[in-house]
Amino acid sequence: MENTENKDNLKIILDDASNLSLNQIRRLLNKMTPSEIAHTLESSPPKQRTLLFSLLKTDEEGDVLFELGEEIQQDLVSNISNEELAEAVKELELDEVVDILQNLPEERMEKILSSMSMVDRQRIEMGLIFPDNTAGGLLNTDVISVRPNNTINEVIIYLRGQKELPENTDKIFVVNDLNEYLGELSISKIITSDPSLTVKEIMETDILPIDVEVDDKEVATIFERNDLISSPVIDQNKKLIGRITIDDVVDVIREDADQNLLGMAGVAEDTFAPPGRAAKSRVFWLSMNLITAFIAASTINLFQEVIDKIVYLAVLMPIVASMGGVAATQTLTIVIRGLTLEQINTSNIRWLFKRELAVSILNGVVLSLLVGIATYAWFQDMTIALLISFALVINLISSVIAGILVPLILRKLKQDPAIGGSVVVTTVTDVVGFLSFLGLATIYLV
Repeated sequence: MENTENKDNLKIILDDASNLSLNQIRRLLNKMTPSEIAHTLESSPPKQRTLLFSLLKTDEEGDVLFELGEEIQQDLVSNISNEELAEAVKELELDEVVDILQNLPEERMEKILSSMSMVDRQRIEMGLIFPDNTAGGLLNTDVISVRPNNTINEVIIYLRGQKELPENTDKIFVVNDLNEYLGELSISKIITSDPSLTVKEIMETDILPIDVEVDDKEVATIFERNDLISSPVIDQNKKLIGRITIDDVVDVIREDADQNLLGMAGVAEDTFAPPGRAAKSRVFWLSMNLITAFIAASTINLFQEVIDKIVYLAVLMPIVASMGGVAATQTLTIVIRGLTLEQINTSNIRWLFKRELAVSILNGVVLSLLVGIATYAWFQDMTIALLISFALVINLISSVIAGILVPLILRKLKQDPAIGGSVVVTTVTDVVGFLSFLGLATIYLV
């Protein structure tokens, strides 16, 4: 019921904001959660977005800013004062504050940090040390730790003495006197165990902590494979410095999925970004595609004399290139998905290559027969029908090679295969398609 009401509020704000008073809009926003307000902002054009954000209370702004994508977040932050931003983020968790502040110019970030208390500043500066795409960029310092010699009764008394437990606390951690991580103790085990037992007797030691420098995608994989709600994070000296919780991992998964989806088209922008910014973010890959189009056109130009003599070839050659491009994109998508989920490695890439090669040959045989029959029925020329069939098989095989090798090479070169992969593989299949079809035609028809 509540979810339906909030969806109605969102629709009212987006459809009728110009007909509502500011007080009416503010009342609607008060009924929504930070994530729902963030979705409303992301669904609004820039001017309306700025107006809606200005209607929020300062203590609401931090939660909403954290829920926003980086581009929109930076736009809104640039329009508020340092004092207001410092006040807005002061109640956020460490990783949430770091997520917002690390995108600011260094001079502005220093001014905001200097206005905070020494404790808050030290806490945030520690988080800023680590890159945002690592476990260190995800961790929170709100950990509860105990010693192995404590009794369960002592632990229960200690927990009851806390004002409240940190969010997503399903376990506490066990450390020695040097704060080195030893193991963990689930809340359920604390509740159900004999109070006279010591922590050492019932703690878990088989689940390994996460190193602070581990990539955030690997962190997500660890959580998924082990069904974790939270996990300890240690530094190079094995000392416990924080924990990562499932809500942070979900954000990583969502952001990665968004990047891959948009990256396939070479686009990663705010839906309602101004025309100039949107054009700037797209022009590079459009330019790359233009260059590759000229490469394909140059390949066709090599066989201009053949095409002039046999006009049928100009009609048929897009079929070969198109089929190869689609097949290559299918393989590319499978490989990118495997790389993202870390399913592909040196031990199984050969098997995947052989599988895709077998698929391309089977599809090539079937499709070449269909294309050959259709071509013969159209032009009544058996030679051209056979040539386009052979060219199609050749291009489908090349599509597999490109679809697998290109993303692996781009990943090796530290480039995102989701963004550049489709441009490169399409060029390969176009060039090979034109070369194979027109080359065979030159040999057997001229």
